Amino acid sequence: MSAAITPPITANTALIVLDVQKAIDDPKWASKNNPGYVDKIVDLLAGFRAAGLPVIHIRHDEPDPASTYHTDGPGNAIKPEVAPLPGEPVIAKNVNCAFIATDLEKYLHDHGITRLIFTGVVIHNSMDASIRVAHCLGFDVILPLDATTAIDVTDAKGIRHDAQTVFDLFAAVLGSEYCTLSTSADIMARLPNSGA
Repeated sequence: MSAAITPPITANTALIVLDVQKAIDDPKWASKNNPGYVDKIVDLLAGFRAAGLPVIHIRHDEPDPASTYHTDGPGNAIKPEVAPLPGEPVIAKNVNCAFIATDLEKYLHDHGITRLIFTGVVIHNSMDASIRVAHCLGFDVILPLDATTAIDVTDAKGIRHDAQTVFDLFAAVLGSEYCTLSTSADIMARLPNSGA
């Protein structure tokens, strides 16, 4: 799947790290494609931090005790590789969309942020819901395809669709209307002082 050329990254652009918590390492999520997606997020974090650009962490606090993301469970913690630094906001959500019942939209407007680079998990759930709403709210959204992932999905007929198929379909739909598809390397090359 081809990606568009990312525009230069400027001060109105924030990196969003969505739901990258220890829960995603539970065996129920083991069918993930893009096994190196966390490494790509780590690279983007380093690039944004070095450029002094905003980074926003979204943590899913799931009220259902059966969930690997349960608020009081061991999986709720943000993975240490992408842990927030002092001063980086952490916004908690308890549904799949990062904008519902949170102050994310207000924070973005208050800080003059109009472009969002979404990374995290998974493309067919919280990423999909959040990107669609961000687009509808008027934000320019970029999705680096190597900094997100999918898992196998079983449909209502009992047919199991592998993670790569799920990933490709959701990326195609999102890229057709809701965001610009990119890669972490392309974004890194367009950061201030990247030498690009």
